[in-house]
Amino acid sequence: MNWSGIVKRPRTEAARLPASDEREALARVAAGDLQAFERLYRSYQPRLTRFLTTLLRRPQLIEEVLDDTMMVVWQTADRFRGSSKPSTWIFAIAYRKAHKARLRWPDPVEQPESDNRVSEDPAPDDELHHQRLHDTLMVAMDQLSADHRAVVDLTYFHGMGYREIAEIVDCPVDTVKTRMFHARRRLRKAMPGNLADWL
Repeated sequence: MNWSGIVKRPRTEAARLPASDEREALARVAAGDLQAFERLYRSYQPRLTRFLTTLLRRPQLIEEVLDDTMMVVWQTADRFRGSSKPSTWIFAIAYRKAHKARLRWPDPVEQPESDNRVSEDPAPDDELHHQRLHDTLMVAMDQLSADHRAVVDLTYFHGMGYREIAEIVDCPVDTVKTRMFHARRRLRKAMPGNLADWL
């Protein structure tokens, strides 16, 4: 089922709900409250899109996996027991769905020259510099495995700690730390000049 017919997709990122509101929304979703689901969907759609874009190199899969994830949330909200944060539970569902999608549709082979793309735009202000840094990081992340991209994305773009990431990707904390170590090392090699310093 495609939720786009039910929930109007926001053009800009929706405000995140406080964790207490998310717990309440999940309880209402478990009772079949569609309005509560819509609030949850609007809050998570931009965040999950960002996360899934990092994991899936096939743009046509992103919306499908996002919808599959939210379908699971709708159908199984009553199984959320509150032992973790709602975001951990929802991101874990998205991660598993993305993993299954990757098994069906392996990553396409990148052109070798695309791995070395660096924006040459001038940086007259901080905003442009930040955008160039972001673009360069995205290109560098393309060289990582999906598991390494997930750890980097959850750390830098979603502000999650190792324990929460370990719950999402279903592995020991030490494995998350090891993946981050190797991911950072590869990213530093892939990012030119001082751009690697922030890693």
